[in-house]
Amino acid sequence: MPAPRLLFVHAHPDDEALWTGGLLARHMAGGGDADLVMCTWAVGTPRHRELLDSVRELGLPRPPIMLGYADDRVPESAPDAEPFCAARFDSLVRTMATHIRRLRPDAVVTYDAIGIYGHPDHVHAHRLAVAAVDAAASPRLYRSAGPAWQTRSIYFVTIPDWMADDVSDDVFAAVPRDLLPGTPISDIDLTLDVGPWCDRKSAAIAAHRTEFERSRTIQALMALPTERRTRLLSSENFIRRDLVAGGVNLCRVD
Repeated sequence: MPAPRLLFVHAHPDDEALWTGGLLARHMAGGGDADLVMCTWAVGTPRHRELLDSVRELGLPRPPIMLGYADDRVPESAPDAEPFCAARFDSLVRTMATHIRRLRPDAVVTYDAIGIYGHPDHVHAHRLAVAAVDAAASPRLYRSAGPAWQTRSIYFVTIPDWMADDVSDDVFAAVPRDLLPGTPISDIDLTLDVGPWCDRKSAAIAAHRTEFERSRTIQALMALPTERRTRLLSSENFIRRDLVAGGVNLCRVD
């Protein structure tokens, strides 16, 4: 049975590497196929070019699909576009549903409901992915956008409690601990050990040179002692929501 086809929905260049780089590299190494929708930053900007380097490290077979909206906190990310969170939601859902119908993913991978740590673009990407998956499955919506497609599962990447506790004092020092609540282990449906793909994931993170220079969070993460950093980067955790009986089991990909 072929590996499931995945669609990753992320807010900013570097999120694909930080939060799901191990899954993406693991999936591609196992013979799977995947696409990436990036909600912010315009084609041709420095961070778009760095994104291309990142996904090349992870093995993505095609360039990311850029929605081209502006990052909530960086208007120069898309000078001629409105902020992602300010865009008309129905237009966003139509666009995303059109991509889903064209790409026909078995599973969509995005953030949990709080966007991992509350960034408005992350929260909006979560809401968009969920709404678009439902819309793409309805033959009564957006009829000109192609035949309806039922995605089988959505996986929401999240930070478990133990990881939030580990990074709260240094990596996420600028984020109050109560805004980085973490998810109880009992609520996590899938924990992936992506240790064998940690080198690729680290290289993909390092490809985001602009963000590495700007972000104290990424600098703090990558400056951790090797053993601790590897332990953090080697674990990717997901809440699973099946939309059809049986859904998609990502553990099947070796």
